[in-house]
Amino acid sequence: MANNKIKIGLPERIFDVFNVIFMFLLCIIMLYPFLYVIFASFSEPAKLMAHSGMLLSPQGLSLDAYESVLQNPRVWTGYKNTIIYVLFGTAFNIVMTVLCAYGLSRKGLMFTRVITIMIVFTMYFSGGMIPTYLVVRGLGLYNSRLALIIPGAINTFNMIIMRTAMAAVPDSLEESARLEGASHLQVLFKIMIPVTMPTIAVLILYYGVGHWNAWFNASIYLSDPAKQPLQLFLRQILITANMGDMAGSSSEDQALLAETIKYATIVVATVPILVLYPFLQKYFVKGVMVGSLKG
Repeated sequence: MANNKIKIGLPERIFDVFNVIFMFLLCIIMLYPFLYVIFASFSEPAKLMAHSGMLLSPQGLSLDAYESVLQNPRVWTGYKNTIIYVLFGTAFNIVMTVLCAYGLSRKGLMFTRVITIMIVFTMYFSGGMIPTYLVVRGLGLYNSRLALIIPGAINTFNMIIMRTAMAAVPDSLEESARLEGASHLQVLFKIMIPVTMPTIAVLILYYGVGHWNAWFNASIYLSDPAKQPLQLFLRQILITANMGDMAGSSSEDQALLAETIKYATIVVATVPILVLYPFLQKYFVKGVMVGSLKG
């Protein structure tokens, strides 16, 4: 039998070794800040304050910071609000994005090019923060949960991705459905959405992460702490370092626990969205046409 193995020369082997080493170092650089936060959150406050240099393991083992964070009612209020914004905001985003993308992907729609140009124009130019604030306030959305959902109903970049995915679906699928008497809604829900589900899953992740990490709009439109998301509370902790209601009674305890509480709060606010990612990861490697045609 002929030997079909491809021989790898010395230059290719050197490149592979260099590539592996480079990627390994890159992974360490990317992972170390996250590991630093985790190690610091589990460290004993006094030992962490006395430590200098790289942190490669927890300095002692203490759960005081997590206990202080999880006992704070504002953390749970922020969690509840963030989950509300992620669930309802992402659902609203996906519905509006899919409807808009489907309309613009239809070849028979009038003024499609003009409408697309007008939408893309908003990617480069916007009204600005103050006009947007005046519009939100004029619509009666100030200090309302809807202020974090309705103004950002559609992300232009995500809509273009969705439109491109729907435009790539073969016309034969829609034509076959049309011959069977299918309406636009039936074509959308029975053909377009199932075929482009990998793209929709990716957009769900984009929108969900965006809502989870959002704090700026909440700081402008929400004055009621009972409606503010977790990330805004986290920002207030990191900026003001006000740990009086979390770190204990004495000033010495507050000073020791301040740093570890910051790290514990970051971990508590970050882990849930990291847990969600593996469930959607498989859609990143799927094409938009997977399963659309049978041989």
